[in-house]
Amino acid sequence: MQPTPRPSLRARIAQMLLVGFRGTTPAEAAAVLADIRERSLGGVVLFSTDQPTGSAVRNIVSAAQLTALTAALQAAAADAEARLPLMVSVDEEGGRVARLGPDHGFPATESAADLGARGDPAYTRRAGAAIGQTLRSVGINLDLAPVVDVNVNLDNPIIGALDRSFSGDPDVVAAQAEAFVAGCHEAGVLTTLKHFPGHGSSTGDTHLGVVDVTDTWQREVELAPFARLIADGSADAILTAHVFNRTLDPDHPATLSEATIDGLLRGTLGWDGVVISDDMQMGAIREAYGYEEAIQLAITAGVDVLTIAQQQVFEDGIVGRTIDLIEAMVADGRLSEERIDRSWERIREFKARLATTAG
Repeated sequence: MQPTPRPSLRARIAQMLLVGFRGTTPAEAAAVLADIRERSLGGVVLFSTDQPTGSAVRNIVSAAQLTALTAALQAAAADAEARLPLMVSVDEEGGRVARLGPDHGFPATESAADLGARGDPAYTRRAGAAIGQTLRSVGINLDLAPVVDVNVNLDNPIIGALDRSFSGDPDVVAAQAEAFVAGCHEAGVLTTLKHFPGHGSSTGDTHLGVVDVTDTWQREVELAPFARLIADGSADAILTAHVFNRTLDPDHPATLSEATIDGLLRGTLGWDGVVISDDMQMGAIREAYGYEEAIQLAITAGVDVLTIAQQQVFEDGIVGRTIDLIEAMVADGRLSEERIDRSWERIREFKARLATTAG
């Protein structure tokens, strides 16, 4: 058998992008379908409504509608140069952060806080399996969950206050996250541990602006769940936080920090799998960096998949523009082609485990 030819540099770069888009039908999603088919876009992230306003329907109306949409997206990926499955992802944590809810005909879900308070990993595994089955049934193969942030600050506006953390005890967080992941795996859905290196102690929301956790972050406590799940093989992918912590990097937030990703995550904790950024259009990045600079820093830091969820600003042609920017960085030496290939290989291995159809 002849080996599959390596895709072009542009196609390999495109595999590093996970984008949000508008459209509930293939016709409405024609632009992203073209990005997938013609540019080898690697993944999409689905939302029920525009974020953060919730002002308009984004991608999700009903189970039948969503199944038809994801089938069209995967079919486009099958025709692309890269010939890899599409990452079809969603934030389905349970509770308040659940894009597939009763309003769209899907089952209600329990929050991480409720599951953690129950303290029954077997129950949490069943809850994870139920979420996984719901996702798989409509063609979603990657859950951007569970949150493994430790609930250090109960008043944290984006974690604790929204019941997104399992517990303030890192051992409980780790046990509950392991169970949730195992349940999703039973359903054939991969998962993402977030938000590295820990968002649970923050006092601000990185969606809105720069958040500094230097004085609140607790290293041993907040790294513990990540370390345990990496060590026991439960991690599929890890998603970064945009939090700034000068004890780790005096200049850059975690997503853009080589010391934090290549140093702490890959070096100290030994993670060699896929690293996904939080949305590169969130306020914590937009307020402090230009788009091109942020993209270069994230890739240099060790990020493999750049999330462009477009929560604040929808830009036509963002996929092509981002590919152009990264290709130019390789051409002028700001990034090496070997660096792109390291991400390409991780993504290729990750995608070998992705389901490609509803089940």
